Amino acid sequence: MKRIALKIDADTYRGTLSGIPTLIELLQRHEAQATFFFSLGPDRSGLEKRADSLYRYYGLGTRLRGRLLPCPNIGGRCAETLRSASDAGFEVGIHAWDRVGWEQKVQLADNPWIESEMAKARARFEEVFAQPAKAHGAAGWRMNRHALRLTQRLGFDYASDSRGSHPFIPVIDGEIVACPQLPTTLPTLDEILTLEPGCSPDGAADRILQLASAIAGDHVFTLRAELEGMKFASSIERLISGWQSKGYQLVALRDIHSTLDPQALPRHAVNFIETPGRRGPRMTQGAEFLHR
Repeated sequence: MKRIALKIDADTYRGTLSGIPTLIELLQRHEAQATFFFSLGPDRSGLEKRADSLYRYYGLGTRLRGRLLPCPNIGGRCAETLRSASDAGFEVGIHAWDRVGWEQKVQLADNPWIESEMAKARARFEEVFAQPAKAHGAAGWRMNRHALRLTQRLGFDYASDSRGSHPFIPVIDGEIVACPQLPTTLPTLDEILTLEPGCSPDGAADRILQLASAIAGDHVFTLRAELEGMKFASSIERLISGWQSKGYQLVALRDIHSTLDPQALPRHAVNFIETPGRRGPRMTQGAEFLHR
């Protein structure tokens, strides 16, 4: 049975409070699983670059966070909402501490800054869930070499920090990082809307359904709490229903990971390139490294 892992990024304060409960209810109604990756520190979405594909979909309050409105600490103020996902049986993991800061700085950041951001996220996660995080899904698929190293050193079972086609062991500048990557394999709804002007959200959902059907193997699909959990809620339900009508199993990333043999995974170099429909370099699965 073909599996599609649903990877849900909770980027914003509003998306966390409003989008997560909506998605939990939708997933439970369809008896689907998913993995939620949480932003755990301040919501500074108002400082996001306005050209970024997600910014134009945010509500006014989110667009003003860090400009005219304060930056609420998501992990501190939304702990009950975060726990509701885990209590409902969904897998949870770390997205970022300061999501906007991470996306804007990580590529050129020094090691102490990377370590501080990841340490703050880990500490808040343990405070909220009373256990260590086992999965990491980087904000915006943005990483650097030291951040990638830390996914191994900090003991994550796996990470989903990249775009690609299938699970792999990442290699950066010739260095093997022994933390499997389960990359996002399909475009997001907003990317389809950017690439295909005039396409409706329902049309974008139908396009993603076609792409998943045309490409063999398991898939990872990324959705966002403030988009698919709010503005695009009906379109994501259309997509979930479409997948289930074709017999696809909708799972959490841990369900994919549990069936993998890390020793047998191919090693692939990672590149930092622009993804169609999204500006700026993202970590992407490259060529196989020293084919075994």
